[in-house]
Amino acid sequence: MRIVFMGTPGFAEVILRALVENEDKSIEVVGLFTQRDKPFGRKKELKAPETKTYILENHLNIPIFQPQSLKEPEVQILKDLKPDFIVVVAYGKILPKEVLAIAPCINAHASLLPKYRGASPIHEMILNDDRIYGISTMLMDLELDSGDILESASFLREDYLDLDALSLKLACMGADLLLSTLKNFHSITRKPQDHAWATFCKKITKADGLVGFKDAKSLFLKSLAFKSWPEIFLENSLKLLDVELVENEKSHKEGEILEIDERGVLVGCLKGSVRIARLQAVGKKPLKAKDYLNGKRLKVGGILA
Repeated sequence: MRIVFMGTPGFAEVILRALVENEDKSIEVVGLFTQRDKPFGRKKELKAPETKTYILENHLNIPIFQPQSLKEPEVQILKDLKPDFIVVVAYGKILPKEVLAIAPCINAHASLLPKYRGASPIHEMILNDDRIYGISTMLMDLELDSGDILESASFLREDYLDLDALSLKLACMGADLLLSTLKNFHSITRKPQDHAWATFCKKITKADGLVGFKDAKSLFLKSLAFKSWPEIFLENSLKLLDVELVENEKSHKEGEILEIDERGVLVGCLKGSVRIARLQAVGKKPLKAKDYLNGKRLKVGGILA
């Protein structure tokens, strides 16, 4: 079967790789649609999407398209590729009805729909302390993540996972799920979503990383969800790195330094406490928490703020 793949970040690259390298060779990826290269880092050098990089580095004979929008010229390109399916994984653009009409459009969405429709479902699973993580394939329609569910897969959380680890695990699950959905598409019974149970998540912004020492569990979960970006930081922009939840019951002064040792600094919250292994001031390299506090002459009983 002929597949046009629409996807951009590393999460999508894992699934694209599985489709390209599928063992029985029943799937042929005939085109990649992805976002444009974007400036990255302090030098603002252009960085290609991970899906594009995968194709180029492996010298695959798959044409790459990076349109600004999906209008008439792009629709014609899609039609000329004659896909049996259009597969969408974290593409970053809404598909217009002209694209949806070309072939069945199947989306792999990293949640158990109708929970967490939108841009940041994996972050939401972590922030909400979910015990069950999952991914769904669905038939796309004009509304956001509201189409009929085709298949889903899930697992029970045993340990806390940060964004990178959970994304990779769900992407690998999603690759197997999507292969199953494509190969069994015509025999799958579609399940309409119950829209009354739908929840939505927004695009993450840098401001989401701002934290205080009110609730230890919430701070810890944010450190997992925002590990890659924007990370977590105090109002003075001090970044808190490698955070461990110690307990979530006792009441302390906000930001009170309870203990300092080689493992880091134990900081009290209104509810609970966390151990922070490293701290990073603006424009500086990360330091062991003990070294940072020594430099600031902060001791047990002081306030980290």
